[in-house]
Amino acid sequence: MRSLFLWGVSVAKKIILCVGLCVSVANIKMNINDITYKINSAIFEVNQVLGAGFLEKVYENALLIELKNKGLNVKRQVPIEVNYKGEVVGDYFADIVIEDKIIIELKAVEKLQKIHEAQLLNYLKATEYKIGLLVNFTHPKAEIKRFIM
Repeated sequence: MRSLFLWGVSVAKKIILCVGLCVSVANIKMNINDITYKINSAIFEVNQVLGAGFLEKVYENALLIELKNKGLNVKRQVPIEVNYKGEVVGDYFADIVIEDKIIIELKAVEKLQKIHEAQLLNYLKATEYKIGLLVNFTHPKAEIKRFIM
């Protein structure tokens, strides 16, 4: 009887799975910590290069470039419907959605307020996404707040 074996090897941050014979599996879903690590790295890279003082849209455009360069699946200005008793009562747009798992809400304000947190929490409530990042680029070091539903 032929036995099957299964083992994994990390080579240059790519995962190779072997079942009988080896195949590279590029479309294995990254775990959430790997994704948020890449997102944080991209945010800090954008912040380091651009610095403070630009409008939110500039940071959004730069962050999209950086996230794509890190191999992440990125969508911008994703519509979110708000339902009330089965009826659509409004819609909003999430700045960025990563890997269909994480919402990023960008700000370029002097100080993050509770209303900004509430906005992101409402986006999470209105969707099936469980993790949201609220990012403020106004200061020399980007401020990142992580929310989990």
